[in-house]
Parts: sequence; structure tokens; C-alpha cells
Amino acid sequence: QVQLVESGGGLVQAGGSLRLSCVASGRTASSYAMGWFRQAPGKEREFVAAIMWSGGSRYAAGSVKGRCTISRDNAKNTVYLQMNSLKSEDTAVYYCAASTRYYSRSDGYTGTHDYDYWGQGTQVTVSS
Repeated sequence: QVQLVESGGGLVQAGGSLRLSCVASGRTASSYAMGWFRQAPGKEREFVAAIMWSGGSRYAAGSVKGRCTISRDNAKNTVYLQMNSLKSEDTAVYYCAASTRYYSRSDGYTGTHDYDYWGQGTQVTVSS
């Protein structure tokens, strides 16, 4: 089992920045990649970004590319999502997820079905 705990969400004005963190514990060695997803009220959970523990290959959704950066600290078993130039449409609950599947490229980790473990989520609200 892998446990995931997100933090860093909150209320921010449009144009502002936030950095989300996700700390993984448990059988972290079984995880090949980590991802961030978000879910707005009444909408499906959507992919934001993914990163592989080994090598650091990363991939981001087109809707956030250039504004959001995913990174990891292997020593701390922590993944970050730096979000800049936030917009009202970024308002959602953000979830961290861990995958035990191996894909050769980080752009393979874009579906919710690619992940086995999920955090409880952290709310991000962007006011306009």
C-alpha cells in the first residue's frame, strides 16, 4: 500500500500562485510515477501533470502547460505542483496519485485508470 497526503491548497486571487505538495509513504518503491489530477464540481476528474520517479520525465496537460510545473524530491518521497498565473477555471479539488504501472514515457500516465493509489485531495479556489 502507498499512502498519499496532499497539502498546499487554498484561496488565491486570479493571477496568483500556489504550490501543492504530496508526500508518499508506505511501499513507495512500488511506484513508478506520480500524477496530479483535479476535479471541479459537476465535472469528471481530469489529468493535470505526471512525473516519473526515475529520470524525472514529466508531462503536463495542454490546459496547464506553461503555467504548472510538476517536480519531485526522491529523498523526501514528495511530489510538487507549482501553479502560476492561476485562473478561475483552475478552481477544483486537486488529487495526487501513485502508479505501480511501468510505462516508458511520462505521457502514458494521463488516465485515472493508470493509477492505483489516491490522496484525499486539497481544495484550490481561485477568485476572479
